[in-house]
Amino acid sequence: MSRIENQFTVQFWGVRGSIPSPGPHTVRYGGNTPCISMQAGDKRLVFDAGTGLHVLGQSWLRQMPLEGHIFFTHSHWDHMQGFPFFTPGFVKGNDFHIYGAIAPDGSTIEQRLNDQMLHPNFPVPLQIMQANLKFYDIRPGQPIHIDDVTVETAPLNHPGEAVGYRVNWRGGAVAYITDTEHFPDRLDDNVLWLARNADILVYDSTYTDEEYHSPKTPKIGWGHSTWQEAVKVAQAANVKTLVIYHHDPAHNDDFLDCVGQQASEKFPGAIMAREGMVLQIPTSVALSESFPVSKFST
Repeated sequence: MSRIENQFTVQFWGVRGSIPSPGPHTVRYGGNTPCISMQAGDKRLVFDAGTGLHVLGQSWLRQMPLEGHIFFTHSHWDHMQGFPFFTPGFVKGNDFHIYGAIAPDGSTIEQRLNDQMLHPNFPVPLQIMQANLKFYDIRPGQPIHIDDVTVETAPLNHPGEAVGYRVNWRGGAVAYITDTEHFPDRLDDNVLWLARNADILVYDSTYTDEEYHSPKTPKIGWGHSTWQEAVKVAQAANVKTLVIYHHDPAHNDDFLDCVGQQASEKFPGAIMAREGMVLQIPTSVALSESFPVSKFST
């Protein structure tokens, strides 16, 4: 078996929440909205399709024809606005499997991607994409199997609903948990379950506790969490590396430097998500299970 065939990596293409934030004060961490990719052997997995998906797509042009699996946490605009600019989707011979939960209004992920490309929002429809697009409606709580890759899912606490993911491959595990808001009196059982013993936890840390509880402009009910809550989850779930993710558009590079320093003091395995960052996950190591394997709450 070659080293590439046994490689499990995560790459960050967009790490900013809410709205793209380009400019001189966001250069070091990046201004594109959410998109990460994982390579598990020969399997390409993508999570969310923010503006970072365009950058990912450009890098994939040298690898065509290709097959990939794209998972949506939800369809708020910052998590899907890059899809109409995903160049490999317009190229015949490419295959993409697209996954998302049915929205509270009953719409599928295919319907929502179609709607954002209709007039007057976009000049050409979804159907102009020449790649083979296959859509799958998922039910949070049910796993998805892609050969030897298992993707576990759970509902998150977010307005309009969202899905958290955990990718398991050859003993390695990565949890992708955004967008979600913590509970005031307890840790979320679904979040803990997805994060259990993970090698990497990518967690929605949009705010600081001070911003979240601000007496003038509180963020309670906005659907996002804080880096302090991320640390609590990482500690409780026995996570190895915590990635602070979904940066607020108002947080410049210097602010995020300070967050990173404070987070690493509280949890030595904490790092800040940056565009272009690549993390390696060890494989062929058995994980101990100290959390329930099928516990969900809504």
